Amino acid sequence: MSLAPRTRALLAEAVDVYQDSPRATSWLQRQLTRFDDPLRLAVVGPRGSGRSTLVTALAGEPGQGEMTWLRTSPGRSQDELMVMDTPAIDGGAAPSTIEGICMDADAVLHLVRRPSEANLEFLHTLQDHPVARATAVNALVVLSRADELGGGRVDAVISARQVARRYRVAPDVRGLCQDVVPVAGLLAAAGRTLTEPEFETLRTLAAVSRTELEPRMLSTDRFVAEEFPAPVTAADRAALLGRFGLFGVRLALTLIRRDADTLPALAGQLVPRSGLADLRDAIDGCFVARRDVLKARSALIGLEVVLRMEPRPAAAPLAAELERLLAGAHDFRELRLVAALRTGRTHFPAELKTDALRLVGASGTSRAERLGTEPVLLAVRRWRDQAENPELSAGERQAAAVVVRSCEAMANGTI
Repeated sequence: MSLAPRTRALLAEAVDVYQDSPRATSWLQRQLTRFDDPLRLAVVGPRGSGRSTLVTALAGEPGQGEMTWLRTSPGRSQDELMVMDTPAIDGGAAPSTIEGICMDADAVLHLVRRPSEANLEFLHTLQDHPVARATAVNALVVLSRADELGGGRVDAVISARQVARRYRVAPDVRGLCQDVVPVAGLLAAAGRTLTEPEFETLRTLAAVSRTELEPRMLSTDRFVAEEFPAPVTAADRAALLGRFGLFGVRLALTLIRRDADTLPALAGQLVPRSGLADLRDAIDGCFVARRDVLKARSALIGLEVVLRMEPRPAAAPLAAELERLLAGAHDFRELRLVAALRTGRTHFPAELKTDALRLVGASGTSRAERLGTEPVLLAVRRWRDQAENPELSAGERQAAAVVVRSCEAMANGTI
């Protein structure tokens, strides 16, 4: 039996054990109900990190900076996703706010403007729980101002990807998240919600010669100055800056001058260039594809809270089963290995890496998606050899052992 049904069964047993406690029963029933809800994704970060902007980009409607849920659908998957906009998480955040996010969210996007300013205290708090520490698989770090990291250049997001590659293997980050992904949040939100008046204003600006316009694009002050070589008011230009940022305006004008001469064409190029597609793919691969695993993780955390807050002799078997479940849950090992291979924290030769990712479910968790037409016993033998390969490092052999376990699960029919 896989993790999710075992967790459901354990929760149902806990409801029976705590049937005389209305508070505990209500809490446990809530955990059971959440299994059937869409995955809950919280967008968190300090003031100025672009939380509500990114929620707008993901959900297609404005975030409110409050504990509110918006429904969306991520990249390749058709499963729904509930995105939670949150208050700023910084030194002034109320403990109850942080606790509420940790308990309500199945997964988290932690927004950071730039690595040098990163405050990872929330991610440590997110794991400040026995179950969470054992299953640290539910967070992505998002470099949410990728345009700033790239100096506002048209290729800023490409430069930000290089920063993300270095940051994801930093010692203070690698154990806290599945990956680090850059995104120009302002550009992504503007591209998804671009209006006809905004497009017409941009097209008017694009019609001005570069010789006249470029000096005005060097700073925000110059861009909103009263004297300007285009029939666009300072107020309209300021509104564009608020929606796109100077980087986004530069990029939009460049694209319009090339071939994006309609609103759909421009929006269709702005969003991919923002890095939003990469983020949605990361959300899909790390979270949505493993929805049942993350839901089970949330439920186990909820169960542990009850066992700790209302201990009783009849609950001792529940605590023992919870420990066994966590110790033997291969699903979490698969998630950690997928992240380690994708981010370069664990190295395999290219061919082995591709094979390992497929077999542990990085491209889909069904047996067919993992194996294709390959006989499972061939995969078992191949990876048993790798797990004992003296040319691999100890860490690589441990990673190979995880792949072996996945192959054996397919061989015995549990996957």
